[in-house]
Amino acid sequence: MLAVLASALRNADSSQYHDVPLAVQCVSALVDFALMAQYHSHTPDRLCYLAMYLLTFQQTKDIFLEFHTAKATLAEANCQVREFQELSTNKRPHEIRRTSVAKQGRQADQERL
Repeated sequence: MLAVLASALRNADSSQYHDVPLAVQCVSALVDFALMAQYHSHTPDRLCYLAMYLLTFQQTKDIFLEFHTAKATLAEANCQVREFQELSTNKRPHEIRRTSVAKQGRQADQERL
């Protein structure tokens, strides 16, 4: 996961360059926390590491806030999905059976547009 993020951020432009190390640090802390939390038993040292990883994640997670989907956008997308589902279920069954799966997909794309 960390390698994918580092690869994706490798071509960041100059305005984003200072955010790359912080994003990598955030994801690294999250991955390290998840891996260490899977141990069957925890020593006091391991608990300190877990606390450190969690604190690092909490301090750096704001770097991803600009990518957070707003509730209004999510609600609009859900509304459009419901409308599309209603349109799809209102078709007559014999119309659906006569068309191929590929044609149904094209028709669904047309209706969505």
